[in-house]
Amino acid sequence: MQTFVNIFLGFFIFESVGAAPITDTIIYDSEFYDIPLGELPHPFVYDENEQSDQLETEIGTALPAIIQESYSSAPLTEEPDEDASTPKLIDGSSPQGSGVLGPQTQDGLPTCLLCTCLGTTVYCDDHELDAIPPLPKKTTYFYSRYNRIRKINRNDFAKLNNLKRIDLTANFISEIHEDAFRRLPQLEELVLRDNRIRQLPELPPTLTFIDVSKNRLGRKGIRNEAFKDLHELQHLYITDNNLDHIPLPLPESLQALHLQNNNIQEMHEDTFCKMKDFTYVRRALEDIRLDGNPINLSKTPYAYMCLPRLPVGNLI
Repeated sequence: MQTFVNIFLGFFIFESVGAAPITDTIIYDSEFYDIPLGELPHPFVYDENEQSDQLETEIGTALPAIIQESYSSAPLTEEPDEDASTPKLIDGSSPQGSGVLGPQTQDGLPTCLLCTCLGTTVYCDDHELDAIPPLPKKTTYFYSRYNRIRKINRNDFAKLNNLKRIDLTANFISEIHEDAFRRLPQLEELVLRDNRIRQLPELPPTLTFIDVSKNRLGRKGIRNEAFKDLHELQHLYITDNNLDHIPLPLPESLQALHLQNNNIQEMHEDTFCKMKDFTYVRRALEDIRLDGNPINLSKTPYAYMCLPRLPVGNLI
């Protein structure tokens, strides 16, 4: 009897506990929690293929527009690079015939491979060259210093109508053809410093800068009135030669005249000024160097009256 009572009490307690209300309220986010699964407005049907397609669509939508274009199914076509497909010479002409690196030299190499071409400037310094290499037609500045060039021929610079500067410092040049520079319509600067030149050729009137220092120019090395028609000439350097006179007449545009370390022994009073015109003033010529010559500047005191500054030299 006692056993039956214990079982009955245990069953009554179990029912009481099961019927007791839950004190913690649980809130579910889904508004369809109490609706049977079959009555949902959009049943969640699991389809592996459909889920994969939906995932790809969502990923594609999330990508930026520029990236979506790259993922397009249309085949990509690469735009041809005009500059890369049609290489040009330094003068802009077609590479056919003369090679992409300029005209062929006597050594069988293109000029721009033997030398260095940057834009329209050609550098051939210190390459043991014994002749002027063929230059591209658009060459504007040409440097060939510290080589073994002995001669400048008539056609070395032929048809180089854009050439503005030639620098042949420190070569073995002893001979220059009379027409080597004359036919260059835009030549402005000519540097022939430290060579073995005995006579200057005819010069173009466009020159503004001439440096023929450290050569072997003597009495007949510079023709009469060689600089008369050079109306743009501003700097004339003929230092360390064998000149025994000042080459006259000098253009009015001249600003600097360096003749130091020659053999000049005398100077006329009309060398720089005009003795018959005391009102004449030569303001441009401010730099005259005559030091290192066996000349006494004090013997011609009126020769400097029109100048803004006295020449540098022996005044005793």
